[in-house]
Amino acid sequence: MPSTNLSERAARTALAVHHAPHQVAPHLAHHSAQDVWQYGVDHDASGRLAQYRPREELANAQLTCHFVIPSDDEWPTALTDLGDHCPLGLWVRGHEHLPRLTGRAVAVTGNRTPTPQALTTTKAFATAVAEAGHTVTSTLSYGVDSTAHRAAALTGHATLAVLPRGLDRAHPHDHAQLLSSIPASGGAVVSLVKPGTEASGATLKASATLLAALVRAVVLIEAVDSFVPAMQTAEVAADLHRPLLVAPPTDDVRADGNFRLLAQERAVLVPGPADVLAALS
Repeated sequence: MPSTNLSERAARTALAVHHAPHQVAPHLAHHSAQDVWQYGVDHDASGRLAQYRPREELANAQLTCHFVIPSDDEWPTALTDLGDHCPLGLWVRGHEHLPRLTGRAVAVTGNRTPTPQALTTTKAFATAVAEAGHTVTSTLSYGVDSTAHRAAALTGHATLAVLPRGLDRAHPHDHAQLLSSIPASGGAVVSLVKPGTEASGATLKASATLLAALVRAVVLIEAVDSFVPAMQTAEVAADLHRPLLVAPPTDDVRADGNFRLLAQERAVLVPGPADVLAALS
């Protein structure tokens, strides 16, 4: 493959915009990111890649957040468990805090429209997890996830958030204050897509996978048994052999995902906060 004077960071940002990780992973095993990008440019009949300006795009994006790559000290090594699907890089606000946060990261996630009981459970579990020194990790979504961030913040501990869109805006948009408060309080927010990218079905699925891979365990509060981000995170966590801890399901249909995971013995029942902490120890 030809050589190029691009930095590895710029080349990886360009590859991440145009390719899924598994599409280029075999090439990156034997060649630099710069050479893989240049090879693609030289063999792209459409000319689309040649029109892309990696240096300029990276410089503009890094006005909002930093692009962390595997050769950086901040890179979360747990992501290697994804194999060929390991991200080419991560967009991060608060990147200097990542090593401390990811070392003891625990996801607390669930329905966007939870039952009142689920919200009560979320507050109790997230508070206990944070006070025990673990990093509560979730999304900014309505319901369980944003409740987990706020409960942990009330203990004075920083959290880690995974977003399905670019970090220039919150998702959902009216959680902008929560987005800003996380890095300002010593936490971090991460995304697989560059600033300006809107959320989509594909980015929601990818970010749910990223959430599972970043953490050492997943606490599922309540989840509908369908393709929702919380269930995607739970399924990936089980596949990656991350401990999957499930709160007691209510009789509400919104907890049927909990029932299935427990019935299939893919998860461990944790009746209360003390059980969560015992499973994490």
